[in-house]
Amino acid sequence: MRTTDHGGAPPFQRLYINVDHVATVRQARRGADPDPFAAARACEEAGADGITAHLREDRRHIQDADVHRLRAGIRTAFNLEMACTDEMLAIAERLRPHQATLVPEKREEITTEGGLDVRRDAARLAAGIARLNAAGIRSSLFVDPDEPSIRQSHALGARAVELHTGTYANRPGDPATLAALVTAADLGASLGLAIHAGHGLTVANVGPVAAIGPVEELNIGHSIVSRALFVGLADAVREMRRAMDAARRSA
Repeated sequence: MRTTDHGGAPPFQRLYINVDHVATVRQARRGADPDPFAAARACEEAGADGITAHLREDRRHIQDADVHRLRAGIRTAFNLEMACTDEMLAIAERLRPHQATLVPEKREEITTEGGLDVRRDAARLAAGIARLNAAGIRSSLFVDPDEPSIRQSHALGARAVELHTGTYANRPGDPATLAALVTAADLGASLGLAIHAGHGLTVANVGPVAAIGPVEELNIGHSIVSRALFVGLADAVREMRRAMDAARRSA
């Protein structure tokens, strides 16, 4: 797995592909196809640096068997997205993914609607992060790009933060949304946090986020799977990789 440090704008940036929506299509028929593991391997072959999957408490898309196959069989790195619950923490401790990203979760939501409220139930979050760190799992928190969330993530002991880019993606042309991401990334890096980003990113809007110096990893899923319906999964991954790399080189 290729890595970067936090300083400056390293030319390489990791691309993790989220395969949740491959499982969403499969679960529409409760069958075997399309297979998220096969999709993950195709993404790796096309140049993905890691695979992300969200094992939700309601198991609406990714299933327990999926995360076991992904952890055992992919050749890059596995990032397990999960709620901070005893059940999910125990699963992470058994699986030992390379990274676990704690995310907010509501049963009625269609997709994750915003960053984790890290100021709420801080003791529970700190305990969960401590369990992940003790198990040798890189701990990350999916948070909104604001100063209190970044500082609290650091105080809780997280190794990384994934900045929620949904507001940026939903308000194209609003410079304040990009400025918030830049400021949050710089602050997090200054505190020693690894900086990741994701949610709502597409080939059309990924450039400005990819160009943010401290951002070393992007997690992208829905737009890749959607684009794959027209050009195939491998080409969808390559298109995103080219867009990211072009933005990074010009940063």
